[in-house]
Amino acid sequence: MELRALGRTGLSIAPIVFGGNVFGWTANEKTSFDLLDRFFDAGFNAIDTADAYSRWVPGHQGGESETIIGKWLKRGGISRDKAVIVTKVGSDMGQGKKDLSAKWIVQAVEGSLSRLQTDYIDLYLSHWPDPDTPYEETLGAYAKLLEQGKVRSIGCSNLDAGQLKDALEVSAAKNLPRYDVIQPEYNLYTRDSFEGPLANLCVKEDIGVITYFSLGAGFLTGKYRSREDAEGRAREGRVSEYFDDKGMRILAALDEVAVETNAAPASIALAWLIRRRGVTAPIASATSLSQLETMIAAGALELSDDQMQLLDEAGA
Repeated sequence: MELRALGRTGLSIAPIVFGGNVFGWTANEKTSFDLLDRFFDAGFNAIDTADAYSRWVPGHQGGESETIIGKWLKRGGISRDKAVIVTKVGSDMGQGKKDLSAKWIVQAVEGSLSRLQTDYIDLYLSHWPDPDTPYEETLGAYAKLLEQGKVRSIGCSNLDAGQLKDALEVSAAKNLPRYDVIQPEYNLYTRDSFEGPLANLCVKEDIGVITYFSLGAGFLTGKYRSREDAEGRAREGRVSEYFDDKGMRILAALDEVAVETNAAPASIALAWLIRRRGVTAPIASATSLSQLETMIAAGALELSDDQMQLLDEAGA
C-alpha cells in the first residue's frame, strides 16, 4: 500500500482513513474489532475519531468510540507504532459550548489518552472553531502537549480559509506550533466548503487534508435512491438533503462509471476524492465487512481522466 505524507506532520498514511464515529454507535465492539482487523490487514493504517463520538446517541456521554479503539489497540493485534490515531477536542462535552480553551484541552487530552489506552496521540485536531478562545491560547496549550510527547502533531477541523489563514499567522508571529492538517467536509456533492480558497491555501502551505462526510452520509454509496429508502436510517435527516437534481446527476454518473469499472459507487466516490487536488485521504466508515471491502477497493481503483471529468461535471 502506497503511503502519503500528511502535510508537514511527519506522518504517512494510506489513501483512506477509517471513520471511527460508528464504533459504539452503529457497530458494536465485536464488529468494530473485525472491521479494524480487516482494514489494517489490507494495508491501511489510520483511524479517525473524537472525544464526542457518540455523544448524540441517547444514553451515551461521548468517548464510546475512543474506548473501543483503545480496547482494540490493547488487545495487541498490531503494534502501536503501526497505527495512526487521529482524535479531536473542542466539542461540547457538557460545558455547554464548543471549547478550545487551554484549561479544557489539558483536561480533555487526558480523557482521550485514557480511553485510547495509549501514551500519545498521533494527530490531535481542534474539532470546531471556538470564537471565545484566541488562537494563541489554543496553540499554546498544544505546544505544551507536543513538548510532553502526549501529542505528536496537531491540526483542525471545520475552519474556513480565512480562519485557517489567521491561525497560521498567529503561529508564525508567536512562534507557536501550527495546524499542519485540516479536516473539511468534502465529497462529490459538497464542494464549496473545500474547493477554492481553502484548497489553494492547503496546497500553498503543505497542509494535509483528510475529508469527512466523504460518502455524503451514505448517499454516494448508491443505496439510497429516494427519500423513502432513507427512512428510519441512522442518518435519515442528513441523507435527505442530497435528493435534488444535482444528487440525481451524481448518482447517474456514478452508475455510468460503475458499469465501466465494475466497481461499487462508494469505491468510485472515494477514488474521485483520492485524486482531487490537495486531498491526502478521505475518511470513510463501514459497519459491515461488505461495506469495508468497497472502501478497500477504492485504494486501488484508478479512474480515467474522462471518468473524473464526468464526475466533476455531475457534481459541479
